[in-house]
Amino acid sequence: MRHLRLPGRSFARRPERALAALGAVALVSAASIAGLAPGVSSASSHREAPLIAGDPKADNTDVYAFTSPDNPDMVTLVSNWIPFEEPNGGPNFYPFANDAHYNIKIDSRGTGKPDITYTWTFSDHIRDDANQFLYNTGVVNNLNDPTLNFRQTYTLTATYADGSVKTLVNDAPAAPSNVGKASMPNYASLRQQALVSLPDGGRTFAGQASDPFFLDLRVFDLLYGGNLKETGHNTLAGYNVNTIVLQVPKKDLALNGNPGRNPVIGVWSTTDRQGAQVSSSQSKGGEGAAAAAAGWHQVSRLGNPLVNEVVVPLKYKDAFNALPPDQDHTVTPVVDKVKFPIVPNLIQSIYGIPAPAGPRNDLVEIFLTGICKACGPIQADLNSQMLNADASKSAFTPAEELRLNMAVPPSANPNRLGVLGADLAGYPNGRRLNDDVVDIELQALEGAAQTGKIVPALAAGDGVNTPYRQPSGTFPYVALPNTAAVNQAASAQPDGGIGAGFGGTALTGGRSPIVAATALGGGALLATAGILALRRRRADRA
Repeated sequence: MRHLRLPGRSFARRPERALAALGAVALVSAASIAGLAPGVSSASSHREAPLIAGDPKADNTDVYAFTSPDNPDMVTLVSNWIPFEEPNGGPNFYPFANDAHYNIKIDSRGTGKPDITYTWTFSDHIRDDANQFLYNTGVVNNLNDPTLNFRQTYTLTATYADGSVKTLVNDAPAAPSNVGKASMPNYASLRQQALVSLPDGGRTFAGQASDPFFLDLRVFDLLYGGNLKETGHNTLAGYNVNTIVLQVPKKDLALNGNPGRNPVIGVWSTTDRQGAQVSSSQSKGGEGAAAAAAGWHQVSRLGNPLVNEVVVPLKYKDAFNALPPDQDHTVTPVVDKVKFPIVPNLIQSIYGIPAPAGPRNDLVEIFLTGICKACGPIQADLNSQMLNADASKSAFTPAEELRLNMAVPPSANPNRLGVLGADLAGYPNGRRLNDDVVDIELQALEGAAQTGKIVPALAAGDGVNTPYRQPSGTFPYVALPNTAAVNQAASAQPDGGIGAGFGGTALTGGRSPIVAATALGGGALLATAGILALRRRRADRA
């Protein structure tokens, strides 16, 4: 057997072992939420839960974690909020909430609880609110120009497991929303001014960016109405998000400050609001109880992508994000549904693609523990905190987190399929901005993790393979925000058809691919399965 040697670790290169580390955790975790009691909370990802649809400023859309490609001693963490920002959404545009805590949390011990919580809190500053309604009153060339009527600053703190708090930056400038070329002719310069250095090394940025997530969401229109040639449209193309980017030395994140001995971390982001009602799951101690005591309550949670967006039934979407990760393993239906996931059976009934046989113990390992030889049936060491030499094995707690092994170096030639494409620096070992998580997760759920082979009928995926705008190779990596109206093509398609908006015109290869029914793939299959599950449940009740 051939292995890739990394400091203190061995990574199997056999296809079946590499494929076993796919991102199925995102989907199976969502399918396994059936036993949670719903509470008053909000959900993550792009507008997929009822309550969060009314609170976009608190809505986590995606989390990314990767070793910085231009500085391998650093790790970059990216978390996005506010989905579907239409670039021309004035006059108020898209500020961060000034009554919320935006958090990125790090678990280096494998307990499911944060060892470090980075928290951004924002403040509004308006120069003239009595005589102006404009975001800016003239051309803005610098963040301190008097023509920038509305601006935001933020404070960044780090809270450690012992309860101590350290202020890293205070009154740092956030980049404004990109109003347009007339108002901000050199937005790249404005963003550069918003890059803030941290006292002990590293940098942070808060501002607007082009949404890096990519997939075809129009499947919710009754599976394209049977017109499968319409796949391959990046529905998120042209939209922006608010993004927070943090780059810190690996030693700041590693257990005992030693990334050589303890290279694996778990990452997730949350949003807290003050005075919100929480579910009973947060009153049983631990992280949730601490937040309740302080008057701040978790209303959003996001680790792996697509957990709550695609599979979780409406009844349980809000409850999932009120639950802290260290409680995940205590919900019996979580383990049951991971072993026997629903989605493959639905896909089999719809498309005739055989569902892998259960129990899916490989998915149990991926979902709750990360990948390691001592964790379960997968005979490979990849990204479990059990691999950390100084971690207490008896204190290890299964939890759903985006896990990153910081010892894996950046890939010279990144593959969009990550581990599925024999690129161990990609998803689910962390997540890079170009990782095609929709195609990866579909393949894992449909058996690639067991067979070591791509499912041929789904090889085409959803036909969307790259972000609308390519990330850069330097901090903050996220692409500059878009300025063109997303609906600018509506005049050509007045009925709102497939050509309307960048989501309809940004086609793969400049044309609309024709895909066979069994090759629909990606978000199409997964979203359809979720829809049909709900429809069948309603039919049964009737």
